[in-house]
Amino acid sequence: MEDRDYYKILGVEKNASQEAIKKAYRKLALKYHPDRNRGDKKAEEQFKLINEAYAVLSDKEKRRQYDTFGSAGFQQRFSQEDIFRGFDFGDILKDFGFSSNDIFSTLFGRGSKRKFHFGNFGARGGPAYEYGSPWGEAFQRGARAPKKGENFTYDLTITLAEAAFGAEKKVSYRSDGRLAGITLKIPPGISEGKKLRVGGKGAPGKNGGPRGDLFFKIRMKQHPSYQREGDDLVIEREVTFSQAALGAELEITTLDGKRRIKIPPGTQSHTKLRLRNHGFPHFKGSGRGDGFVKVIVKTPKGITGRQRKLLDELSKEGL
Repeated sequence: MEDRDYYKILGVEKNASQEAIKKAYRKLALKYHPDRNRGDKKAEEQFKLINEAYAVLSDKEKRRQYDTFGSAGFQQRFSQEDIFRGFDFGDILKDFGFSSNDIFSTLFGRGSKRKFHFGNFGARGGPAYEYGSPWGEAFQRGARAPKKGENFTYDLTITLAEAAFGAEKKVSYRSDGRLAGITLKIPPGISEGKKLRVGGKGAPGKNGGPRGDLFFKIRMKQHPSYQREGDDLVIEREVTFSQAALGAELEITTLDGKRRIKIPPGTQSHTKLRLRNHGFPHFKGSGRGDGFVKVIVKTPKGITGRQRKLLDELSKEGL
């Protein structure tokens, strides 16, 4: 099987939404519909490719596999039958105004070699494909095969400390129209955007298929003093001009508690002082990131008369 760029076939970008993919598919399916292109073998082949591309890109897992392994790698792992397994051809027919009631008995009837037409979906005149051929069997199996239920995704907001050290949180979600609860383990070092999966807690499957999964997407609550940069932790600390110029010893609070640090003489504003291994644990790994104290030299908005005289003297000295 040759390499096939399904995105190019449908004329969409690789980051296209499901709605954009569906819209492109419908437009092309109407354009290359065999009933509109009778006797045109190229249009017939293009119609097949359009359906194949849509069968892959409309399925989240197949699309993920295709994006991960590329066209050649995907086609080594998926046969034509695999591609159309779970693909509800009835929905496509409904898009063209055909009833989906007992659709495959209408199309294929009984027997392993019945023919069906793409022309008027069972009417005479359209190109015929055999039920029992890879296409016919794939479509039939796709409509009746067990299909996994839809996944549910919820946002879960956690604190910086929960992200650093892990936690157990009781969370609520809706299942089958009712409110349900679960205790979720937050692993240490987790970051913004990561998803935690709970298997079998999504929507019910179709045709006896398994339930979908439940995902919680991590959102981080902003902290007034700390900022996370990867696995590093940045702590902002204001100092006076004299402390920055002369040096000082300050007490700061890290994830691990209070500790004292030295501000070297001549420290410039926005300088970062490293605290090794005082950052976040590496997610699903060993070790930790570093902590950084970001020094901000504070300029006073108002000064006393004596301070002004002293600053005038310093100014005369070039400071």
